[in-house]
Amino acid sequence: MDNFWVAAFWSIIPTVVVLGLFIYILRSVVHLDRNERRAYAKVEAQERAKRGLPPAPARTHPLDGRAPRKLSREG
Repeated sequence: MDNFWVAAFWSIIPTVVVLGLFIYILRSVVHLDRNERRAYAKVEAQERAKRGLPPAPARTHPLDGRAPRKLSREG
């Protein structure tokens, strides 16, 4: 019976390792994208201010032009 559990453990390890790598890479991509958008917005705001333009309008929903919803923590 010990061999069964050892074999089961060793057969699951590669899946868990690949899942961990996938999550790490995906999380890194999301963080990089967020930081890049933040930096781009900062540079854009500086350029608009330098040229005397008003601040950029609020971002809208990319599919239908609606303003993004505020997420509330109230139930």
